[in-house]
Amino acid sequence: MLKKHYYRIGKNVIMIILILDKIFSALFYMLPWSEAIHFGTNLLSQYTFAKILIIPTIPLILIKQYLPFGELILFLLLFIGVVRNEKIKYFLRFNCLQAILLNIAILLVNYLYQIMLNIFGSNLMTQSLSGTVFISVLTLIIFCIYECFQGNEAEIPGISNATRMQL
Repeated sequence: MLKKHYYRIGKNVIMIILILDKIFSALFYMLPWSEAIHFGTNLLSQYTFAKILIIPTIPLILIKQYLPFGELILFLLLFIGVVRNEKIKYFLRFNCLQAILLNIAILLVNYLYQIMLNIFGSNLMTQSLSGTVFISVLTLIIFCIYECFQGNEAEIPGISNATRMQL
């Protein structure tokens, strides 16, 4: 039986993605963006107008900083409440899980960066790497949000396949 958010034209089943679904799916990508903001401290200090990029992540940063185990609670709420909830549309579940996987990838990059920072110190190489990671994640997040507003699933090599396998 078809659910409310599907309709049939001949043999094809087409999914209707509402504007609210697109907005919520785009908001899920603020989770990995909030994790990547600290990579851009050097760039944000040089280009003060770019500090506007921090504004969408403020609620998540506050939850992570002031709530004990805030990041774990946020992860569990998203994973159990959205990703594993079959009543929620696939489009929302896909983007939520993809944002979680991106967040995990950024956490791993952050750990490697911290190791490099301890070994090499804060020099031109580590600052360049930090800026590169920041701009790369910013580009990836913009791409994902654009695809959400188009109603498409953002195809990120490796991560999208892992997301589909989990759903």
